[in-house]
Amino acid sequence: MTLQTIITITRYRFWLYELGPFAYGVFAGAASLVSLLDIRVFVFALFFLFSANLYIYGINDMFDYETDLQNPRKVEYEALVRPEEWNTLWIWIICSVVPFLLFLPLRNTGAILSMFAFLFFAGFYSAKPIRAKARPFFDSVFSAGHYVATGAFGYYLVGGVGFPLLPLLAGMSWAIAMHAYSAVPDISADSGAGLKTIATMFGKKYTILLCLALYALSAILTFQYFGVVSLVLGLVYVSLMLVSLRTKTDEALLKLYTYFPYLNGFAGMIIFFTILRYTNYW
Repeated sequence: MTLQTIITITRYRFWLYELGPFAYGVFAGAASLVSLLDIRVFVFALFFLFSANLYIYGINDMFDYETDLQNPRKVEYEALVRPEEWNTLWIWIICSVVPFLLFLPLRNTGAILSMFAFLFFAGFYSAKPIRAKARPFFDSVFSAGHYVATGAFGYYLVGGVGFPLLPLLAGMSWAIAMHAYSAVPDISADSGAGLKTIATMFGKKYTILLCLALYALSAILTFQYFGVVSLVLGLVYVSLMLVSLRTKTDEALLKLYTYFPYLNGFAGMIIFFTILRYTNYW
């Protein structure tokens, strides 16, 4: 298994999905510039940039092998990990995750609990015996849970106290929508393999409408923090959902979906700089 294969498994297009929530949590929770310069901030930034994604998607690819055989996206857009490569992949996952756990602040209960919440939700989203991704509704909750846990970890790592409720709910809404929308291009493959997901249960139309509602809710919940930025980004995501509803074929939807990570990256950058604007330690 080459390094190029490992990088492909990590879904490098999605690296910002984990690093972004971590950065949000860090800058929202830091009380001073000194907190931001803690070496552990840089250590765990590396963890959530690469290792966390290898953990999430490596486990996913091993437990999804039978389904992935029927999914053209795995051949054309992602990676198909064959059984003879699994032992090597497990070694990569263990060696890229365990060393970072040694840097956990032992007296910081919030950081420790949120890190293990991340490992639990991200791992058992795909892994047995829970395998939440094959249980409609649980699939979206577990997917959203690990993103929120990532943000909470960054928040507590730098000494944040408590955790604001509205951003928590907004983050869950956004992450559930992101997961559900990502499952729509896989409806045919998942149905053919007998895998039940939120998208196979609701179908394309109603899953996308659910995503539309959740993105709108996320914008409303964060309005008091981000103002017009929330409304503009909410409108962009709602528009994407409306365009997705009008696609006629799986191929057209998949092509549209390939732009989704770039939109998320751009939106994440806007939210990041908006958070910086409201910090008081510059």
